Amino acid sequence: MKKAPTGTALEVFRAFLKLGLTSFGGPVAHIGYFRDELVVRRKWLTEENYADLLALCQFLPGPASSQLGFALGLLRAGWGGAIAAFLAFTLPSAVLLTALALAAVHLDGDVAHGLIHGLKIVAVAIVAQAVWGMARTLCPDATRAAIALSSMALITLLPGSFGMMAAIGLGGLAGMALCGASGGQMHQMHIPVGKGVGITALACFTFLFAVLPIMSSSGQGFAMIDGFYRAGALVFGGGHVVLPLLEAETVARGWISSDTFITGYGLAQAVPGPLFTFAAWLGAAGGSAPNGILGAMIALIALFAPGFLLLIAALPFWGQLRARPHAQTAMQGANAAVVGILGLALYDPVFLGGINGRVDIVLAAICFVALVRWRIPPWAVVAGAAAGRMLIFGLA
Repeated sequence: MKKAPTGTALEVFRAFLKLGLTSFGGPVAHIGYFRDELVVRRKWLTEENYADLLALCQFLPGPASSQLGFALGLLRAGWGGAIAAFLAFTLPSAVLLTALALAAVHLDGDVAHGLIHGLKIVAVAIVAQAVWGMARTLCPDATRAAIALSSMALITLLPGSFGMMAAIGLGGLAGMALCGASGGQMHQMHIPVGKGVGITALACFTFLFAVLPIMSSSGQGFAMIDGFYRAGALVFGGGHVVLPLLEAETVARGWISSDTFITGYGLAQAVPGPLFTFAAWLGAAGGSAPNGILGAMIALIALFAPGFLLLIAALPFWGQLRARPHAQTAMQGANAAVVGILGLALYDPVFLGGINGRVDIVLAAICFVALVRWRIPPWAVVAGAAAGRMLIFGLA
C-alpha cells in the first residue's frame, strides 16, 4: 500500500547533512542518531515504522545505516528525498577521505610515518571491538558460535572473495537447518514503491552481479567496478564486515598496498558518516587509473549500489518476507558466518599490518579499553593513538 510523501528533498537534505557532519561512532550509533533526529524530534514516522525499516536494513546485505537513511528519505520525500538523504549523509566523509588520500602521497618523515602507523594500531582496536560486539550479539549460542568458527576455517582454506561468498552462503544454509526462528510482531509499512519497481531493481542487481565479472577483463575500470560491487553485495552484519571483502578485492589484486589499506581504514574511523566511504580512500589512493577523484567516485557508487538495489527490491515485499521462518533462520546463520570472517580479518591484514612490537601491543590494548570500557568516541581514540605514535616516532 502506497502513501504519498509529505516532505521535500531539500528538507531531507538539510536533516541528513546535519547527521552526515555529526554522526560519529559507526552504524549502531547512526541508528540512534537517526531515531533521535527523525522519530523523536522531527516526528517523520512512528517508532513502529522506524523499527520495521531498521529490521529490513539489517536483514539485507549492504551498509545498514545508509540503507536506513535512503529508506527514510524515500518515505519522507519520494525518490528525490532518497537521493538527497544518501548524498547529504555520505558526501562529508567521502570528500574528506578523498582529500586525505590525495594528500597522503606528500607525507614524509618520521612524524608522518608515526602518524600513519598510529592509524594502523587504532584500526586493530576498532576491528577487535567490532568482532567482540558482533560475536556477543550474533553468536549468543553454541550453534551460531560453531557456524562462525566454521566460516573462519573455510576462508582459511579458501581465501579470497569466493571463500567469503561460500562461507556466507553455507552459513545461511546452516542457519536454516540448525537455528530457530525468532518470530516477532509485524507492523504495517507504507512505502511509495510498487512491486514492479522492486522486481526491476532485483533484475538490475542480478544482471550486474552476473555480468560485471565477465566485463572485468576489459580494463582496470571495469575490474574496479566489479570488485567494489561484489564487496557491497556481500556485506552482511554491518560496516566493519566490508574490511575483509575490500581487502580481498584491492590489496590481494595489487591495486593498493596493505599499508595504504590499513591507514585509510584508520582514518575512516575518525570521520562522521557511513564507514562505507572508506571506498573513497581506496578509489583515490589506487596506484593506477582510474584513481584520484574519478576513482573515488567509481568506488563509492559501485560499493553502495548493490545494497540500495536490494533495498528497493525488498521494500514492497518486506512485510510478507520477514514473517517466513526460513528467512529468519538463514539470516541468523549468515550473520554468524560474517563474525568468523571478520575475526580472521582481525589477524590478517589488520594485526599483521599494524603491530610491530610491544609498544604497539600496549597502545592497541589502551585503545581497545578506551573504546569498550571508557566509552571514548572512536574519533577521539583515533586522534589520540595517531598523536601518541607520531610523538614516539619523532623522538625515536
